[in-house]
Amino acid sequence: MAADKEIQRDLGEQPMAKLMKEHGLSVHDLVAISPEPMTHKMVARACKGRRLTSNTRNKMIKAMGLALGKELKKSDLFTY
Repeated sequence: MAADKEIQRDLGEQPMAKLMKEHGLSVHDLVAISPEPMTHKMVARACKGRRLTSNTRNKMIKAMGLALGKELKKSDLFTY
């Protein structure tokens, strides 16, 4: 694949990271509250802006929603 056709994988800090800071949430807080299996590495990658699978993104949305006590959409946490 040509260099200009490659998928951008590192997308910079995501809104999810800012929300976590604003509400004083740690990576461990999300892992602990998640009803589905989730690792610390998955959360760290999500915050840093690494491109995630839709399944992993959905886990992040559910966990953040539980932690904040409100319903969230993909666009609330991710820019891609």
